[in-house]
Formats: sequence, structure tokens, C-alpha cells
Amino acid sequence: MEWLLAAAVAAIMFLWVKVFLLKKSAREIADSFEEKLKTDTNTLIDISSRDKDMRHLADSINVRLKELRQEHLQYHQGNTELKNAITNISHDIRTPLTAIYGYLDMIQQTNDPEKQAKYIAIMKDRAELMKHLTEELFRYSVIIADETDMETEDVFVNQVLAESISSFYPALSEKGITPQITITEKRIIRNVNRAALSRVFSNLLNNAVKYSDGDLQIALSDAGEITFSNTAKELSAVEVEQLFDRFYTVEAAHHSTGLGLSIARSLVKRMGGSIHAAYREGKLIIQITMQ
Repeated sequence: MEWLLAAAVAAIMFLWVKVFLLKKSAREIADSFEEKLKTDTNTLIDISSRDKDMRHLADSINVRLKELRQEHLQYHQGNTELKNAITNISHDIRTPLTAIYGYLDMIQQTNDPEKQAKYIAIMKDRAELMKHLTEELFRYSVIIADETDMETEDVFVNQVLAESISSFYPALSEKGITPQITITEKRIIRNVNRAALSRVFSNLLNNAVKYSDGDLQIALSDAGEITFSNTAKELSAVEVEQLFDRFYTVEAAHHSTGLGLSIARSLVKRMGGSIHAAYREGKLIIQITMQ
């Protein structure tokens, strides 16, 4: 009988110690979790208990903490990016608007028809610039907000690329750029959205007009890889890494929201492809691969 009593006491003591240690681990997790939420730290929750269930609980919370920190970082970066974007876009829109007001005053101060016509032409040019900026913002917001599956079809990539280049010849010629074009004779067919692919090519060509130092090479390989490359001495390797970021612009790009390449990346990804940029020997190289 005494041994049964001793066994019961031992079992109770074991359970008491077990409960005590579990409660201690729970307090450690609670205190550590609250601390991690209040401080900007990458350290994780650690407990003294060796109990596998409590350690599993701590590990599970650590996984959620990592996810929470990543989301917080993305939110913080997005918030900073948005503030900078609003500042930049406000400046880009305010500049032509201020010019328009200035030329309106000048029109009111003169009766010379030639001067008035000149001022009106300048105002029209500034208004076109504002229209371009606002339309680019609208297109970007529509593309980002659209979460529906993109309609696709078998598209002759060679033809779409050639048509896009032809449509940009006037803009390229105005910048003194004669593109060197190498398009494979092999028919490259990809199941994509034709309008989206055309938009991607247009945005890349427009980027070349902004940044090129006078040259442009465009190639479509037998494997279906599309490459745009041009000399861009005003760019740096760091800037190239940021070209696809929303609202990012460099000093060489005037009158731009910096959304062109970001739109291109979004469209390429939605069509299941990949796009990346590199900077080698003073050349900006952008390559697209469509599956």
C-alpha cells in the first residue's frame, strides 16, 4: 500500500513539475512574442523548455513572425515608395501646369497674333505632356488592379516585334537612332496576349528612346529570347537594378512617371514569362523570355 502511495506522490510531483515547466515556457513565449512585436528586431523566440510540443509552438510562432516582418517591410517600403512617387508625380504635373499659367498671363499681356500663337503652341505641348503622364498612371493602375486571367492566343512573335519597331521609327529617328535588328527566320509562336506583348515591346522601345546614347540593338533568337540593348553611359549598375521598380526614374529620364518598365514586367509575368535587366560594359541589356 505504501508503495502505491509513494508512486502516486511521485506521479503528482512529476505532473506538477511538468505543468510548472509548461507554464514557464508559455510565459516565455508570451513575453518574448510581445517584445518582438514592440521592437524592430530579427531575433526569434527561444525557450528554455525541451518539451517538443512547446518548442513546436515556438517554431510555429517564429514562422509567423518572419512572415509578419516581411509584410511589414514590404508595407514600409511601399509606403515610402508611394510618398516619393506622389512627390515626383506632383512635381512632374505641376511643372507644365505652372508653365501653362505663365503663358496664359503672357497672352493676356500682348495683342501680337504671332506671339499669342507661339504661346498657345507651347501651352498645347505642356498640356500633351500632362495628358501623357496621367494616362500612364491610369494604365498602370488598371493593369495592377486587374486580377482576372489574361486572355491568350497563339501569337507570331516575329510579326508583333517587327510591327512595334516600325511604329517607333519616327521617335527613334528623331533621336538619331538607327536600330540594328536581328530577327530569326524561324517562326516563334507563343501563347500570349497579343495586345499585352505589343505594349511590352512599346514600353521597351520607349525606354530606349529615353536612355540610349544613340544606338539600339534588337534581337529575336531561334529560342524565342527577345533582347533590347543600347549604350547608356548615364546609367549605373545600381540604377539598372531599380529600373523595374514602380515610379523609379533616373536623372536622364525627363517627363516620365517611371512606370513603363514596371508595366512591362507586370505584363510579362502575367503571361508566364520572365524579364530582367543587366548592365555590362556601358550597355543596358533587357531580355525577355516567353514560355
